[in-house]
Amino acid sequence: MSAVAVLVADGFETIECLTMVDVLRRGGVRVSLVSTMSTRDAVSSQQIEITCDCTLEEVDFDDYDYIVLPGGLPGATNLRRDERVCNLVREFATKKHVAAICAAPSILGELGLLVGRRATCFPGFDKSFPAGTFAGEKTVIVDGNIITASGMGQALPFALAVLGDIAGERAVEKVREGIQL
Repeated sequence: MSAVAVLVADGFETIECLTMVDVLRRGGVRVSLVSTMSTRDAVSSQQIEITCDCTLEEVDFDDYDYIVLPGGLPGATNLRRDERVCNLVREFATKKHVAAICAAPSILGELGLLVGRRATCFPGFDKSFPAGTFAGEKTVIVDGNIITASGMGQALPFALAVLGDIAGERAVEKVREGIQL
């Protein structure tokens, strides 16, 4: 079974981060909240404190098939400023899978990983996207091994898209039924 690492930096968007964890765990996928900071503790952009499962230094990313980048500010900015995160994003976009939501897809654009692809993000964060890449607002876009979503309102469809990619439609239907969607 695939494993997912959700990368967390202070200022993350609560719903975008925790909806992913919730949906994947309901779907039977191993998922870890991974703090990119020196401590496992993180604070969302809404001042909600969480304790992650581990820090970046404690993780063997060979055990993971996906990384997820939640949005939120300054969370996405904090992720982008961390060269370790950028290196992971490059590696996973090349060899594995990356999912990013809200402001976080701009990281993919800034790293040159969206050339020849379609993607979405929160309005205004598409400035780093190559021409013709932006696929519109209020949506989730699956393009090969990269999944992007436009914002918090798409957190549930985004998480279900990742679950579907990892565990298939049967797992998605089981979760949809269980949460009355």
